[in-house]
Amino acid sequence: DSVFIENAINSVYRTLAVTMILVSLVIYMFLGTARAMLIPAVTIPICLIASFIGLSFFGFSVNLITLLGLVLAIGLVVDDSIVVLENIQRRIEGGEPPLLAAFHGSRQVAFAVIATTAVLIAVFVPIAFLDGNLGVIFAELAVTIGTAVVFSSLLALSLTTMMCSKLLTTHAHESWLTNKVDMFFHWLQASYHQALLYTLPRPYLVVGLVIAVSAATWGLLKITPTAFAPQEDQGIFFTSIKGPEGASFQFMQGQLRQLEDTIDPLVESGDVEEYLVFLPGWGSAEAVNSAVTLVIMAPWQERKMSTKQVMNKLSSTWQQIPGIRAFPFMRSGLQRHGGGQPVQFVLGGSTYAELAAWRDIMLDRAAENPSLSRVQADYKETKPQFLVEVDKTRAADVGVSVLDIGRTLQTMMSERRITTFVDEGEEYDVIVQAKANQRATASDLSNIYVRSETTRELIPLSGLTKITSGADAGRLNRYNRLRAVTISANLAPGYSLGDALEFFERIVREELPENAQIDYKGESLELREAEGGLLFSFLLALLIVFLVLAAQFESFVHPLVIMATVPLATFGALLGLFLTNDTLNIYSEIGIIILIGISTKNGILIVEFANQLRDQGLDFLEALLKASEIRLRPVLMTALSTIMGSIPLILASGAGSESRITLGVVIF
Repeated sequence: DSVFIENAINSVYRTLAVTMILVSLVIYMFLGTARAMLIPAVTIPICLIASFIGLSFFGFSVNLITLLGLVLAIGLVVDDSIVVLENIQRRIEGGEPPLLAAFHGSRQVAFAVIATTAVLIAVFVPIAFLDGNLGVIFAELAVTIGTAVVFSSLLALSLTTMMCSKLLTTHAHESWLTNKVDMFFHWLQASYHQALLYTLPRPYLVVGLVIAVSAATWGLLKITPTAFAPQEDQGIFFTSIKGPEGASFQFMQGQLRQLEDTIDPLVESGDVEEYLVFLPGWGSAEAVNSAVTLVIMAPWQERKMSTKQVMNKLSSTWQQIPGIRAFPFMRSGLQRHGGGQPVQFVLGGSTYAELAAWRDIMLDRAAENPSLSRVQADYKETKPQFLVEVDKTRAADVGVSVLDIGRTLQTMMSERRITTFVDEGEEYDVIVQAKANQRATASDLSNIYVRSETTRELIPLSGLTKITSGADAGRLNRYNRLRAVTISANLAPGYSLGDALEFFERIVREELPENAQIDYKGESLELREAEGGLLFSFLLALLIVFLVLAAQFESFVHPLVIMATVPLATFGALLGLFLTNDTLNIYSEIGIIILIGISTKNGILIVEFANQLRDQGLDFLEALLKASEIRLRPVLMTALSTIMGSIPLILASGAGSESRITLGVVIF
């Protein structure tokens, strides 16, 4: 784990540097001068450093989550400075002196800056109060971004304003790039103005578009596969190995040597660094018919195959080894309910006989699903056993007690501790047992005798007992105090964990009685717990943002207008997941919640400025057209800054890149 964490943190450091460069280039392309680029660029390192104040206050550490928050914050912390800078630059171009333009320009957008900051902070409130493990982890993300955003608004209204008054000038003597940028934006503003003139008298077009996009969003939500977290290349994986019930240590040792022979070529090729085999498996309760392997991959940059590819290759090879079943799995960094196969569906009932019947139904239906592999249940009546029935009447007649028969069987067929002895200060047990070849079969009972308490003669044990062979489960499991059977399975590529759980739930609804209880373990449990918490957080974020906007604008209409862009942003996020064949997991859902704050920022800029223009005497339509046209430039600049901040996440590679890619796709 330490190697994975070190490589992942180094990858995030590189992403952090690339993101700062890309965002600075976007600012330069829009503003056309190095002076103007320097002003918002200065706020980036200051806000990132200031975010450590919040981390220190709450006792958080520098880890993958907090560093990921810093990467996301880069595209957000420049927004406030860009809004202030652009407004001051516009007033300077209108003829105001730089000092006066800085004073009036910052005051003009101060409300918008404060409002957008309050909205972003409001979005992170539900994330910080998620329950369980997710709450602990993503509280760090919320504090990191929230602290950076707070400082960005403070700097925008202070440091940025001061720097604008000293560094900004008119574009009269600027370079050709400045002229090209201005020409492009004049053309873009004119085109945007014409588009507004066409659509504003026809509101049914915009309303129809929003309704259509909302319907498409619901459709995408239904078809997007769900998972707990992206499958990260951890650089290490485990294998749970099961042999036949009652298998000996020597048998398992021989089969595991065959398994080792399949891993050795990967060690020689450099894809695998080393591996360990444990027999029996971890835990004192494990029988000798179980084993565990630990395969450590070579560093990410030194191997040609991913961990998943190695797992798939070895898994297909291990199917050819007779007598054992091997299940490779890779732990998730966020998983706290054990490991193992991703699908772990628990059936609870009153009796094990009833559970066995339900298990057979589930396994038969699962065998018909080609997207499930290695389906198994932890309740198997496959452990061989001999039942010894004592003829108590006959034993009493010859003077043999049931207790003597039990002790004799324990001593001769198993083992019994009879005493201890001390040697050089150490105490040792004295164990009595028969030789292995004298207790190998049931017929060996005919060679065992027990002494009669009345006649003191040796009585053959075979004459006092009756032996029947059978099979039963090796372990009787319970879950949440109920007798339980767990159905486990692996997933085929492209088949999500959410779809698999819905498949098993549908079988329960269709074929099992109403008293059948269902539950989950491992990654399946994590997914079900996260789904409920994140959905609640999303709805709560919408409510809090609405209330914050209503308090700021003193209206219930303006928040609805501003938040009309949320379905559009959600549609874009789901479309990105669909096009990249990604899943709806905790990272993508957190990204969608963050999008609530990002998407409402642009609406705040336009609505707030339109209100200012109406206060100056302009009519509604004229104020709306002018506000939209003037705010087009900062809206595009802030949007592209956020997009550029997500591109390094999308292009990430190496340790832990899968999670960063998912979050980057959603924000993009």
